[in-house]
Amino acid sequence: MKKSLLLTALAAALSASLAQAGEKLIIAATPVPHAEILELIKPQLAKEGVDLDVKVFTDYVQPNLQVSEKQLDANYFQTKPYLDTFNKDRGTDLVIVKGVHVEPFGGYSSKYKSLKDLPNGATIAIPNDPSNSGRALLLLQTAGLLELKDPQSVKATPKDVVKNPHNFKFKELEAAILPRVLDQVDLALINTNYALEAKLNPTKDALVIEGGDSPYVNYLVSRPDNQDSAAIQKLSAALTSPEVKAFIEKKYSGAVLPAF
Repeated sequence: MKKSLLLTALAAALSASLAQAGEKLIIAATPVPHAEILELIKPQLAKEGVDLDVKVFTDYVQPNLQVSEKQLDANYFQTKPYLDTFNKDRGTDLVIVKGVHVEPFGGYSSKYKSLKDLPNGATIAIPNDPSNSGRALLLLQTAGLLELKDPQSVKATPKDVVKNPHNFKFKELEAAILPRVLDQVDLALINTNYALEAKLNPTKDALVIEGGDSPYVNYLVSRPDNQDSAAIQKLSAALTSPEVKAFIEKKYSGAVLPAF
């Protein structure tokens, strides 16, 4: 009887230990808001047996490469146009798991208070990756500053500008450094995650910004071999929980919008 009770106690202790250890997920994210949101859900996932390890990146390339190479389990930072372009250009097969939020893309200036104040020949800095370059130019087109050869193209580049009445000059730079060149250009089109890191308030500081109907949702992304795993699905559910929705709405005040 005593032996039986001892074995039962040992089994229960082992089971509790395994549940506590759980399954580890290593997730790549850019600092704001992605890593902040992931840190929020860590305790809940721990209760569900998932040990979430958040690796913070400041670029858009390594998070995808390392997931593809199975150094990481998933990432959370990118839009579908960016992912589609990356998969095509790099020969990867990363897949969307769940849409989490939208970051309205905006144009910022340290020199001017309004788009109408931009002088002829102004220098406008835009991201140099294809999907974000197109996104920036589409926003400028919506604002009436230029016209594109294909007015719907998400992959437009400055070469696709067919009408540029103010003779704007375009400087294509890595997305992450755009906030740092604000004092060197007349206008910079900046992804909201980088704007927030630079202490810019998109709803107050942007001279032009996408509406809440932006199609550029930020997704949780993984591989075909693990997208349906229990741990990834728990992560997906946690990222789209009422708690995360309330957190996004309260913390970012419209600079980040829930997509669920």
